[in-house]
Amino acid sequence: MKTRFLPVLALVLAAKFSVAQKKLTEATIYYDIVVSTDNNTPKKADMLDGSTNIIYVKGNMSRSDFISSLGSQFTIYDDKNGTASNIREYGNKKFLISYSNAEWKAYNKRYEGVSYKIENEFKKIAGYQCQKATGKLADGTSFTVYFTRDLIPTNANFQSINRGLPGLAMQYDAARGNDKVTFTVSNIEFTPVPLAKFDIPKTGYRRMSYTEFKMQNNR
Repeated sequence: MKTRFLPVLALVLAAKFSVAQKKLTEATIYYDIVVSTDNNTPKKADMLDGSTNIIYVKGNMSRSDFISSLGSQFTIYDDKNGTASNIREYGNKKFLISYSNAEWKAYNKRYEGVSYKIENEFKKIAGYQCQKATGKLADGTSFTVYFTRDLIPTNANFQSINRGLPGLAMQYDAARGNDKVTFTVSNIEFTPVPLAKFDIPKTGYRRMSYTEFKMQNNR
């Protein structure tokens, strides 16, 4: 008699799991940034400590803002055609850098083929149950990430380093030279994101392609 109820039980559990999960199609995600360095001499990386990364997601569109004491920049990404624009404001230097689909792929090439080992370790971040995973890049670099299965991004490409996770990255490490930069979610808002957030400025910036920008900085 008990075996007759097993399929029903499985369906009930699956239904509960699907209800708990939420498709992340539109939201504003706030990440706090902490820089860990073993160098006692103040440097540029230390000035990024305490910065904020704000992610706006709306369907195929995403925008990532980095705000620090050095200045600010934001990147608008269109997942539909794979293009991006990076707008930088540091002092009197204002750049608008455009990425074609091929250039954006080249810029994020180091994250291609990233693999994850899901660990049996959990913690709460911003009210969400998160599970630990160890990521490994193709060059052998490893990093730690905590993700929640409760939020499933429909546009997984807004974070190239975390696009292979089965959920939203709530905390993750990224390398900046020999320093470790940790991003941790402090809050998520599910209110509608204005379309104006994805408007690309038409004036006031020096415009160039990513290829041109890279050539200029390699001189």
